[in-house]
Formats: sequence, C-alpha cells, structure tokens
Amino acid sequence: MNPLLNEAPNCTNDMCKAVLDMTGNAWLSAAVGWLANAPLRILVILLVAFLVRLVARRTIDGLARGATNGKTPKLLRPLKERAPQAVGALISERRQQRAQTIASVMKSVVSFVVWGLAFMLILGEIGIELGPIIASAGIVGVALGFGAQNLVKDFLSGVFMMLEDQYGVGDIVDLGPATGTIESVGLRVTTLRDVNGTVWYVRNGEINRVGNSSQGFAVAVVDVPLGYGADIETATEVIGRTATEAAGAEPLSEDVLEPPDVLGVDKVTPENITVRLTVKVRAGRQWAVQRALRARIIPALEEAGIEPPLSRFGGPQ
Repeated sequence: MNPLLNEAPNCTNDMCKAVLDMTGNAWLSAAVGWLANAPLRILVILLVAFLVRLVARRTIDGLARGATNGKTPKLLRPLKERAPQAVGALISERRQQRAQTIASVMKSVVSFVVWGLAFMLILGEIGIELGPIIASAGIVGVALGFGAQNLVKDFLSGVFMMLEDQYGVGDIVDLGPATGTIESVGLRVTTLRDVNGTVWYVRNGEINRVGNSSQGFAVAVVDVPLGYGADIETATEVIGRTATEAAGAEPLSEDVLEPPDVLGVDKVTPENITVRLTVKVRAGRQWAVQRALRARIIPALEEAGIEPPLSRFGGPQ
C-alpha cells in the first residue's frame, strides 16, 4: 500500500516523526517519510542496474575482441566456424563482423533484462501493483508480435545464420533471389553484389536455401568440345597431360589441391563430343582455374592436330 495514502502513518524514521510532531498532519508526515526512504532505494536500484549492465557489456566486448589480430574471438570459439582459407585477408573481417553482430545481440538482451528488472523494482517501490501492468504488457506484446512478425522472422533468421556461420563477408553464395559476393551481413538484411555489379539486399527471413561456393573446397569443371572425327583417346591424353602440367606450375599450383582427373566423354550432341575434366581447388577459385585450363588446353589440342567441333554451317567453330 502506498504510504502517501495512510491517514495515520507509522513513522519509521526521525524525519517523519519530526514533521508529525511539528505539523500534526498525517499526510504530510507520511509523504516526508516516504521521500526519505523510497528515492534512496530507487537510486540504489538504478546504480546497481547501471553497474551490472556496464560490467556485462564490457565482458561481452572483451569476448568479441581479437578478430583484428588474426585470432578467433573467445565469443566464437564455442561456435562452429566454416570460414574458408580462400577468403584470405577477408577472414579477419568476417570473424570481426560475426563477433560484433553476436555481441550486439547479447548486449541488447542484457540491457533489456537489466533495465526491465530495475523498472519493475522501482514500480514496486512507489507502490504500483505489477500484476495488471504485466498482463497488459503481455496483450500488447502479442499484438505487436502479429504486426511485426516479418521483422521478428528476419531477426531470428539472422541470429541463427550468424550462430551457424552459414556464410560471411567475401563468400560467393546463391541465396535464391540473388547470386553474388557477400559484402555485409546483418541481423535483418544480407547485402551481396552480383557479377554485373548490382547490389542486392536480401531479407534474412526470405532466404530458404543457401548455396555457398566458398566453404572448404570447390571443383573446377572444364568441358572440352571435340569434333566427331577427333581421336578421343589421343585427345583425352593431351587434355590430361596439359591440365596436369598447368596445375603443377605457377600460378595455378597455389589454387589446385589435387591432380586433374579426366572423366572422359560426358556428352554427345549433334554438333560435338564433350570431354569433361575436373580439378579439386581452393574454395572460390574454381572459375579462375577453369578459365586458365581452357586457355592451355585449346592450343594444345590444335598443336596435336585434334579436329575441332564443326558449326551448324559445316565450318570449324
């Protein structure tokens, strides 16, 4: 019960008793007694809440620190990391962004919990019943949840994406609506740039699948077209030898993880015969390796006298 409404206060401090003796006014003495106690308790509650929040936020910042030094932040050590070696210098940026995003979520949760508890304690100190307020807050929360369900969906999807490290800055991904290189990752929106330079902003809640070409390793697939009159066995030998020599020399040797593998004839069409070659390479380097191998294989086949495929008009392509 609020002491301000007592008609015959039971003074528990000297200030209340002094005012009651001097004025004989029960309401005034109760008010003075309440002001002598409640504000002090409220101040203590606010001070404790501030210190707890400060210590918690600094602890989280300390756990998130370290990515700029090339080390894995303590905050990320319990979590699985799929950051590939292919991202090179971007790996620090990726770790830092992931750690900062998770730390930001944790700090927001800490602030909400600490200040929320402090607010309820203060309401109790000034004599306000918390039951009706909590019930009203629950109803308002449900209404806001229905109205902002897309925003909540984006936020939760972003949190789980960060925790699972599905992709990060520098990764080449296919998100369904867009394909390109990740430029930034947020809790609501992921930003990527496609091969034409267009920047795409994709809501995390709308991402149903992720195809990441920058995790672990990749496979460079090179399809070599041959004419129907070509000696397949000789062409296969030339393709394998040329690819092996190119993969073992600079600069491809830095990207190639295993020797090339000639799979043989993969496809036969009215225009040509296709021989397929695959190479296991570092993640994200498959396209560069494919272009380099094609540039080596085509001249080698011409030197060996391998017949090129014919166009629809009967001449060489």
